Amino acid sequence: MTTSSSEQDKLVRVLARGDVLALAFGAMIGWGWIVLTGTAIQSAGSLGAILAFIVGGLAIVLVGLTYAELASAMPKVGGEHVYSYRALGHLPSFLCTWAIILGYLSVVAFEAVALPTVIEHLAPNYAVGHLWTIAGWEVKATWVAVGVGGSLVMMLINYFGVTTAALLQKVVTGLILLVGVMFVTGSLFEGETINMMPLFAHNEGGMMAGIIAVLVMVPFLFVGFDVIPQAAEEINLPYKAIGKVLMLSVILAVVWYALIILATSLALDSSELAASSLSVPDAMGALFNASWASNLMIVAGIAGIVTSWNAFYIGGSRAIYALAKAGMLPAPFGKLHPRYKTPTNAIFLMGFLSCIAPFFGRPALVWIVNAGGLGIVIAYLFVAISFMVLRVREPDMPRPFRIRHGKLCGTLAIVLSFGMACLYLPGSPAALSGAEWSIFAGWSVLGVVLYIHALRTYGRAYSDQHMMADL
Repeated sequence: MTTSSSEQDKLVRVLARGDVLALAFGAMIGWGWIVLTGTAIQSAGSLGAILAFIVGGLAIVLVGLTYAELASAMPKVGGEHVYSYRALGHLPSFLCTWAIILGYLSVVAFEAVALPTVIEHLAPNYAVGHLWTIAGWEVKATWVAVGVGGSLVMMLINYFGVTTAALLQKVVTGLILLVGVMFVTGSLFEGETINMMPLFAHNEGGMMAGIIAVLVMVPFLFVGFDVIPQAAEEINLPYKAIGKVLMLSVILAVVWYALIILATSLALDSSELAASSLSVPDAMGALFNASWASNLMIVAGIAGIVTSWNAFYIGGSRAIYALAKAGMLPAPFGKLHPRYKTPTNAIFLMGFLSCIAPFFGRPALVWIVNAGGLGIVIAYLFVAISFMVLRVREPDMPRPFRIRHGKLCGTLAIVLSFGMACLYLPGSPAALSGAEWSIFAGWSVLGVVLYIHALRTYGRAYSDQHMMADL
């Protein structure tokens, strides 16, 4: 590896304000709102689900504020990697970034499973060619082919440059917003408030158990704003504006999820929700009393798959690239394409892992979501701690987007991130299953192996030299 900093080895600043907002907001409103809204309402009740998303959203807003300040102060590729390195050092930086990469990969893999699932609603019985059975679910050849094909298409789009990916993101996010406005407006005119009963679900573990079960979904569904810091070196905005756009994207996502839950609960009663496999498209069809409306919502869901898939190819590949450039992962992942200026090997790795996911069938969807969610909140905790350390140790560091009451915000972000992480532990109503812990443990072991290999190959001094040059 060399320490060359020529223009040929640098990312290019091409993302405008609209690109960045569409990138982050589109990442946060992927396919999850289509497939998980009904589950959330059934688990916590209509008002309970809205409350869970607002509370979880406020926690994400506090974490997002720490990100916004740090992103404006250190607009470098890798985001969490840079902040945690400056505040906490070499190993914590790797652990933080490796955890968020698991989160990104979980979304990319989730979309590879979600796409063939949603196609079933547009083309029933298309899945043929039995391969094997996993957790009672039959994996079919054509079903796998759709997931793998989608993964390869998204990989190629990202291979050819961030400008192409950003254009796709804006167009598809616009489609989602248009359909969402139709849905919410229709529910306010045609929905029935009686359908919202029960407002709070009383499950086996009590009312709070249902709300906690929904809270566990929140980190996975809101992950996406942190793609902005990952792509910071490709954003062509004043540094202060980076923080503002990041916060706007988080607030818009909180409002979006709350309105989608409200509209669905107004459109379908509890028995209809229980009978529905995709509650949001069914609610849309009920409001407009037409199958075209339901299919339109499914198309919007496919658009959400594309926006989320696209954004996390960008975020995950940049995080891998940043670790490799710092000598914490094998050097080939730190190479840019000479023409397109994209970290092609990192993108290929994301694509390969995304292509594997469909072979595990639909049960993998839940496993991946929960294991990735733990990785996400661990990274949030590292960033919140880094924020506080830098506020204390480097109070005079230039912060173009400086938040008020920073220490209070940072403390709350630490407490809430830690609290969200505890929700995944044994004893919690939403503890991870054995399969999910296996995924998390396997990822951790892989990280240890690669980290030790990188240290032996490049040495700690290389990382320190590279990182200090950037900071």
